[in-house]
Amino acid sequence: MGRPSARERKPYNLDALLDVAVRVFLERGYDGSSLDQVARAAGITKASIYYHVRSKEELLLRGVGRSFDALYAVLGEPGAKSGSALERLTYVIRRAAEVITGMLPESALLLRVRGNTHAEQRILERRRELDHMVAEVFVNAHNEGAIRADIDPRLATRLVFGMLNSITEWYRPGGAMSVAAIADTAVKIALQGLAVPHTGNSVNKPRA
Repeated sequence: MGRPSARERKPYNLDALLDVAVRVFLERGYDGSSLDQVARAAGITKASIYYHVRSKEELLLRGVGRSFDALYAVLGEPGAKSGSALERLTYVIRRAAEVITGMLPESALLLRVRGNTHAEQRILERRRELDHMVAEVFVNAHNEGAIRADIDPRLATRLVFGMLNSITEWYRPGGAMSVAAIADTAVKIALQGLAVPHTGNSVNKPRA
């Protein structure tokens, strides 16, 4: 077999470089990673990295920025801005599940940021801003009577998105569960619960 071409061996474009950087940061931890390691994993020189970005911090910001941009975009989509409060909330939960499963590495890296550097602090600030925007969707649904009055909507936001964020720990693309099935289940658990509803005086019993 002949030697791979430069195009095959070396991801010179920024998107391909970010793919590699996100993978390295996940494998080694952001603090434990260096541009030299990213360069080796990409099959390019460290100098080539500087053609695209100025620092490791910029690689991190751009990498998790993919996930941020997708989640912010969800809140601007028609389904998140029109319809009843319950329809908007359902849409946001479903689309958030789709984004997390569709951008698994970036979402996982975003959740591992701890604020140890200036770049990480900027990410945490942006994450808090996003959390606030999502919480407003829950608050609006609460105020319109679409979710239970005895549940704090901001706490509900944290718990529901804690469930969604856990997808990054166990989901593997290409497995038995489809993205649509995961999104549907997330919506059902968040908005309908797990218990089988009782009808009349009947008692739901497990099947033999």
